[in-house]
Amino acid sequence: MRMLTKIPKQFYFFLAAIFILNLIQSNFTQLIFDEAYYWYYSQQMAWGYFDHPPMVALMVKISSYFFDGELGVRFISCLLSTINILLLWLMIDSSKKNDYITHFFVLVFSMTLLNAYGFFTLPDTPLLFFTSCFLLTYKHFIKNQSLSLAFLLGICMAALMYSKYHAVLVIFFVLLSNLKLVRNKHAWFAVLVALCCYAPHFYWLYDNDFVSIKYHLYERPNGAYSFEKYTLGFFVNLVAIFGLTFPFIYKALLKTKGSDLFNKALIYLTYGVIAFFFISSFNRRVQTQWIILICIPLVVIAFNYMLSNKQALTWIFRLGLINTVLIIYLRMGLAYQPLLFDFYYESHGNKEWAQAIKDEVGDLPVVFENSYRNAPMYSFYTNGTPTFSLNNFMYRKNQYSIDDSEEKVRGKDIAYISKYINDNSFSYERADGGLYKGKYISSFESFRKVECILDDQEVSLNSDKNLDLKIFNPYKKPIDLNKLKFAVTYMDGYKIPQQTIGIVLEAFEPNTLTLQSQDTTNFIFRLPKTKKENIGYFRLVISENNLLYGLNGKPIPVN
Repeated sequence: MRMLTKIPKQFYFFLAAIFILNLIQSNFTQLIFDEAYYWYYSQQMAWGYFDHPPMVALMVKISSYFFDGELGVRFISCLLSTINILLLWLMIDSSKKNDYITHFFVLVFSMTLLNAYGFFTLPDTPLLFFTSCFLLTYKHFIKNQSLSLAFLLGICMAALMYSKYHAVLVIFFVLLSNLKLVRNKHAWFAVLVALCCYAPHFYWLYDNDFVSIKYHLYERPNGAYSFEKYTLGFFVNLVAIFGLTFPFIYKALLKTKGSDLFNKALIYLTYGVIAFFFISSFNRRVQTQWIILICIPLVVIAFNYMLSNKQALTWIFRLGLINTVLIIYLRMGLAYQPLLFDFYYESHGNKEWAQAIKDEVGDLPVVFENSYRNAPMYSFYTNGTPTFSLNNFMYRKNQYSIDDSEEKVRGKDIAYISKYINDNSFSYERADGGLYKGKYISSFESFRKVECILDDQEVSLNSDKNLDLKIFNPYKKPIDLNKLKFAVTYMDGYKIPQQTIGIVLEAFEPNTLTLQSQDTTNFIFRLPKTKKENIGYFRLVISENNLLYGLNGKPIPVN
């Protein structure tokens, strides 16, 4: 507390101004799609979710206790991002820093994504906050290796991992910067605390067949390598997160030496994250927010460099002011689209299209095909209307694949919205040109959780042998086989669907007419021939009641 009282009042004035600005921005800016998805998470709290650990859902849940609407999603983000700036300030030891408070705030505010995550509620928001918590705690732990600080360090590590999986990079590169920690009993105590705190999520992963890990590591679709899209795109992102100040910020990194363990940790963390995602860029497109981690150590590194280098101080301040003006204008445009002329962002028009569809379909539940984005957005802006994302073989699994949302629309009259509909009975065109086509379905029935299990780990395309197939029905009622059609979807080496061919299954048991409830039924089938080339995988898929085929089997490699 004594550290906080030593901070000049000017600092708190700037901090309060940013907090108020973010509250206003949050209230007047419509949700973006990922935020709506995480709002949907929070409607059914759990120790884990398909795509992410639960911290982002917890933030939304807590926010909802204080406010309604958009601010009820973003309030905790505004609070954490404000405290995060304070934590960054506390990491800086220079006695000269109180003379350059304005320069510090310009540096922080001019970082594009660090600015955006001041109010957006995304997994990166708590990731940034707890990275600062972890680094500040580690800074004190280096000087005083007490049990209390080790306990706090463990809590910070667990909170990091509850925020986003690649938080492991923060822990790993800090450890790499100080390998003596491997022999430190207090460090091991911190690890034990972290593991105990993280145990509920480990159990959730186990109980859900490690669905998140399997998706991120093995089942995620990819594309052929493109230097412009992947590696060059990675370098563009390194520039984009800092805007016009990027030359001086990276110069500060190059000039900074690991003169002590804390600076060494900051340097290792920054270079480590950059190197990790540079290597990743040869395999897949690196999203801008994946590298936002480096903003935390680079705020400290760049500001310390500014305090010792007048040229850097002057130019980062000047260019940062230009960044700040541009960012403020763009932030206004997020809330009020006409400021951006013909550009439409995710935060524009969602309330309008949701209300237009609501006016058409009334209180009917709405099923969106292949859209874990539209389904929660519609529900949010129509006061919790039941929705479901029906994921087919051309899409991917998500939270709607593992929760109970399918049960909320089963057997009910629904409005069905899909870009694949040709006989639509209603439609709505967004201001940005996006088109929603819909029709009505009576007594809707889908079975997207039915699993096709193939024991063969690799199959030859030229084989004529029968393959053994197990189909598991997880539902509480048997499923009539007459309602189902079966097929094989062939995919290329990047798991992109190329061709879907129907197949006929032969049951082991004669006169098998149903898939028994919560039981496995055995079949045999032959892999159909395909003329497509460069096939890398196939998966078993099921269509129920003439819906498009689902995602019922795992991708199986072929040779």
